[in-house]
Amino acid sequence: MKIICIGRNYAEHAKELNNPLPSKPVFFMKPDTALLPPHNPFFYPAFTKDLHYEVELVLKVSKSGRSIAEKFAHKYFEEIGVGIDFTARDLQEECKQKGLPWEMAKAFDFSAPVGAFIPKSAFTNLNDINFGLKINGEWRQQGNSSNMIFSFDKIIAYVSQFVMLRKGDLIFTGTPKGVGPTMINDHFELFIGDKQLLAFNVK
Repeated sequence: MKIICIGRNYAEHAKELNNPLPSKPVFFMKPDTALLPPHNPFFYPAFTKDLHYEVELVLKVSKSGRSIAEKFAHKYFEEIGVGIDFTARDLQEECKQKGLPWEMAKAFDFSAPVGAFIPKSAFTNLNDINFGLKINGEWRQQGNSSNMIFSFDKIIAYVSQFVMLRKGDLIFTGTPKGVGPTMINDHFELFIGDKQLLAFNVK
């Protein structure tokens, strides 16, 4: 399986990082080694001094497909979850300044903790899903899928033009505003609505 991540999919987040708004989805990928094993803490990597959290809704691909038409894209996922796209911001900025790829800042081991998934049928409106992140009991990020620049279906249709989707693949759909630094001893709680779907400690 692979992890596909959409960048700059919330206008307010793009603004907070001084990035231009995209005219089409921006995506990058993480390997399966980016998943955090269940019930494990996240260990702060030694190679960064500026690790940022980014909470995101995550789609689980339910069947294989490529070059999927947008009108059929809804048939390719049946579950929605929430996860963190950890980013070594200092390494990312260094790579950007040199015009280099920045997988080292995004695709490192355990950089994509993902919680439990909820059946798509449990949602009354996929364009109105509240989600968020609490750290040490305080809300740090809160978002709603209605604020995405590119919808779930647009993301699937676009990405599948370039990369075949396979059952079990995960698609991180972008983060809202409010990203910030992670600290050792932080306690993370990830929510969709009022349901906590993942909790872990930073060591």
